[in-house]
Amino acid sequence: MTKANAPKGTNLTWHAGQVSADQRAGLLGHRAACLWFTGLSGSGKSTLSRAVETALVDRGVHAYVLDGDNVRMGLNGDLGFAAEDRTENIRRIGEVARLFVDSGAVVLTAFISPYRADRDRARSLIGDAFVEVHVDPGLGVCEERDPKGLYARARAGEIQNFTGVSAPYEAPASPELRVDTGGLSVDESVDAVIRWLIDHGVIPA
Repeated sequence: MTKANAPKGTNLTWHAGQVSADQRAGLLGHRAACLWFTGLSGSGKSTLSRAVETALVDRGVHAYVLDGDNVRMGLNGDLGFAAEDRTENIRRIGEVARLFVDSGAVVLTAFISPYRADRDRARSLIGDAFVEVHVDPGLGVCEERDPKGLYARARAGEIQNFTGVSAPYEAPASPELRVDTGGLSVDESVDAVIRWLIDHGVIPA
């Protein structure tokens, strides 16, 4: 924790719960995990995370999506898109995701999260339950989709600090899973994620 992010109060103590992760897994029938979907705007993060959430709930898994736009409309409504704001955005999400994991849930985060250091910080915070999923159809496909017209506006100079155009995106070097949402259908992409979770013992077959 950096000095800037240190708690403002004094005499604070982290209180560990008395219910173990194994107890929660026994109750819920699956292990906890944080599926951290990262990728450019238009890559399909939100679509894929929502579809995976539905597939997991259909299997009886306690799953929940933290969506980038939704969080910025509430918890992180005070943040912009400068580099320091992006870092703080991901820091807060990492803290929230850690609480979800502690509760025994499978939490899915759908954020561009462009900086590798910020994602690594979230991984360090969450631990072995952190699963980085790079949603990667390629920049060209993202621009072709451009569901909100953001790339066109960024290319025209109407949007500043736009990831992939006027702001950097540092792709994961070795994510647990990389999903080509340009070459795979939504169903095929969901199957890839579900298969990973089964193969790694997070959820039952």
